Amino acid sequence: MASTSYSTMSYVLLLSLFLSSIMVTFAGNLNNDFEITWGDGRANILNNGELLTLSLDKASGSGFQSKNEYLFGKIDMQLKLVPGNSAGTVTAYYLSSKGSTWDEIDFEFLGNLSGDPYILHTNVFSQGKGNREQQFYLWFDPTADFHNYSITWNPQRIIFSVDGTPIREFKNSESIGVPFPKNQPMRIYSSLWNADDWATRGGLVKTDWTQAPFTASYRNFNAEACIWYSGASSCASSSASSASSSWLAQELDITGQEMLTWVQKNYMIYNYCTDTKRFPLGFPPECNTS
Repeated sequence: MASTSYSTMSYVLLLSLFLSSIMVTFAGNLNNDFEITWGDGRANILNNGELLTLSLDKASGSGFQSKNEYLFGKIDMQLKLVPGNSAGTVTAYYLSSKGSTWDEIDFEFLGNLSGDPYILHTNVFSQGKGNREQQFYLWFDPTADFHNYSITWNPQRIIFSVDGTPIREFKNSESIGVPFPKNQPMRIYSSLWNADDWATRGGLVKTDWTQAPFTASYRNFNAEACIWYSGASSCASSSASSASSSWLAQELDITGQEMLTWVQKNYMIYNYCTDTKRFPLGFPPECNTS
């Protein structure tokens, strides 16, 4: 046991030393970090790069992606979701690599009828396989104002947080045969689209197009991360200044664990690790770890 802990600490220390000179912090003008990828004018970067909006109407949704790829980091973005009757709409905000064995870390916000809460859907894909969904209600109205949604991704764990409160932790369980996203750089993507075949009450509630256009807003992007340049064998930085690498070995302290427990006790509405109908022969191995 002591030997394993020492090896893990040594790995983290070496990786920290390697990355400490190549991590940079990005914040500010969204024009510098993102590009509109689809939507035919339904997506816009406004106010000199301070605000980004995505819109959905009956003809099409819209989306954007980051200009950079990242390999580990702490990614923050403030979102204000579609207000009013958003049933049938999905606002997806996620990290993803490419290819048939892609990795992915998901926030998806499933719209609902006016007055009913959004469902925050999370998932983790590794080597092209997901099926690790957890879903939550939020303890505030995510359409009334901007709130910060954060992904901390390092070699040991992935932490999903909302306004600094951890809601989910997915640990590296490669030692028991569970793939973990750690070798493929990922871009940030977001899209607003119509999914009324499944998004709201399993597709029972359809999108009310008289409420269109539906609009979600983004601001205050920040990334403490390692940029991956295509074709390079390691990360490289375009900035001479380096950022703090505290996220590289970040884990939940006692307060963070208590907050996580509070959220999962009071606001979690689905956990794949308790779905006996879906896994009648036994849960995935990571569900049995502490």
